[in-house]
Amino acid sequence: MTAYTPVVEGTGFKAAVQRLGGYLAGMVMPNIGAFIAWGIITALFIPTGWLPNAKYAALVSPIIKYLLPVLIGYTGGRLVHGQRGAVIGTVATMGVVVGAEVPMLLGAMIVGPLAAYILKRSDALLAGRVKVGFEMLVDNFSLGILGAGIAVLGVWVIGPVINHATDTLGHGVKYLLEHHLLALSSILIEPAKVLFLNNAINHGVLGPLGVAEAAKHGKSILFMLESNPGPGLGILTAYFFFGPRRLRPTVPAAAIIHFLGGIHEIYFPYVLMKPRLILAAIAGGASGIAVFSATGVGLVATPSPGSIFAYMAETARGNYFGVLLGIAVSAAVSFGVGSMLLGLGRKEAEEPSTEDLAEAQQRSADNKASSKVAAASAAPASAAPAAAS
Repeated sequence: MTAYTPVVEGTGFKAAVQRLGGYLAGMVMPNIGAFIAWGIITALFIPTGWLPNAKYAALVSPIIKYLLPVLIGYTGGRLVHGQRGAVIGTVATMGVVVGAEVPMLLGAMIVGPLAAYILKRSDALLAGRVKVGFEMLVDNFSLGILGAGIAVLGVWVIGPVINHATDTLGHGVKYLLEHHLLALSSILIEPAKVLFLNNAINHGVLGPLGVAEAAKHGKSILFMLESNPGPGLGILTAYFFFGPRRLRPTVPAAAIIHFLGGIHEIYFPYVLMKPRLILAAIAGGASGIAVFSATGVGLVATPSPGSIFAYMAETARGNYFGVLLGIAVSAAVSFGVGSMLLGLGRKEAEEPSTEDLAEAQQRSADNKASSKVAAASAAPASAAPAAAS
């Protein structure tokens, strides 16, 4: 486990999923600052941002396509095999980045630790078998050869496979749309979002379909299926009230960036840390879509980024009530479900923080000292009557 997740006990399926979620969060959470930087640049300078600027907006694509995946691959590799794992994880991540068209955040989470594990096994096999004076040469070349091979494999196999998985998810969403099962689309959309496939689904599938519908009817509900900021806001609010104490101070800034800035990626690590919260995201997304459908509302274009400001700017005339109601309902539902899944703070009550433990230990030490002083002072008093008699 990482410093960002509690220790998971047990060997069952639930424990395995929790460990996986904790490990994924351990790759992303240390890099949240980079995500925030990218989010601020995106929210400010893209054409639909607050301060559109083509020169500064040129930073957006390289950061999401190269910098963030490489940071995740580096961190994942380091978790497995220290600095050597971090280096080979970075090299391997570049392979999947080049081999795919969508941002390879998910690919980095796979190939970074995998490359580090392969190097770790290789180092174990070579340990004690290298002649004195050749250790550095062997270490460097073993990392370089394995890194190059895995990077080529990423371009050739891993990147295309993840691209195919993205296309498959997109076709599943399209099927639900064509069969009027919009609310059920959250079953595919929300898990895909948490795996950082949100842009592929929104801009690759829902966006083009929504544009075609908006051309006919002047608005489309398809623009709101993935971009609704309500579920993420509800989950972050649940974390603020009932999540681990050490993470609560990070929630307000994340909520502001998510809801006002429209950068949904900021809340994905919180779900990865507690994988069961995907149920809260699905419930919130489905309830919001149900309200959007019932009120017959839509947007005139894709809200990019998916902030409340972009929603208000692109809401079709006369549709504001339904849009705001759908966002509010989805946030309330995801908050309610997320709060229950987090245990309404009961677990936190059972697991005192480090500060609480230190304070309790200090009180215990003070009590012991007081007891010794009292015993010492009481001893002479009891001995005096005995002497007198």
